[in-house]
Amino acid sequence: MAFSDRLLDAGEEVWAAQKDHPFVRELARGTLEEAAFEHWVRQDYRYLLDYARLFAIAGAKADDEATMTRLLGVAHRVLDEEMDLHRSFAADYGISAAELERTEKAPTCVAYTNYLLRTAYEGSIAEIAAALYPCVQGYLDVAEHMADLADDDHRYTPFIETYTGEEFREATAWCRSFVDRCGEASPGEHDAMEAAFLRSAKLEYRFWEMAYTLEGWGL
Repeated sequence: MAFSDRLLDAGEEVWAAQKDHPFVRELARGTLEEAAFEHWVRQDYRYLLDYARLFAIAGAKADDEATMTRLLGVAHRVLDEEMDLHRSFAADYGISAAELERTEKAPTCVAYTNYLLRTAYEGSIAEIAAALYPCVQGYLDVAEHMADLADDDHRYTPFIETYTGEEFREATAWCRSFVDRCGEASPGEHDAMEAAFLRSAKLEYRFWEMAYTLEGWGL
């Protein structure tokens, strides 16, 4: 069994919970409240800045040129393309790029990004691979589930199409192979990789909950 499959088996319960979350089900059907999607856009924009940092640090730690090139390329693509998509989503709600940049991270976003960056700085390349994997594979799997649930096109269709598109599928396949290579090269780190994967997967679930409940600091 590929190590990425072992991780997905370990995270099966979290994956099921994500797919059953009301944010996911309602977005798929086009009934999600605009405020919840707007909150997701704002928070995910702030998340992506640190996600790009995660890939950049991973690239600096990579010990072969091809992996370094790919990881740094992903960091650039997140900053250059995926964040531009979020700016486009935000513009539909009258939110400027400056407002996105001023958005305060919600507690869950703080917890998730702090965890990823701590792993990036303190962990091995294998742990980083496992920690970043739930976001990539999770969004593809959840978006495919949304596509199955969706009856017709609606205002959230571009979200579903983005995360089920060929470019995102190719990126997910590369990350999956990256995890597998790390698992094969570092058998002594399998437990640490699984722990990192599960922590990120649980935080992915909490991110949907954060957006749906409009989580803030209450101050």
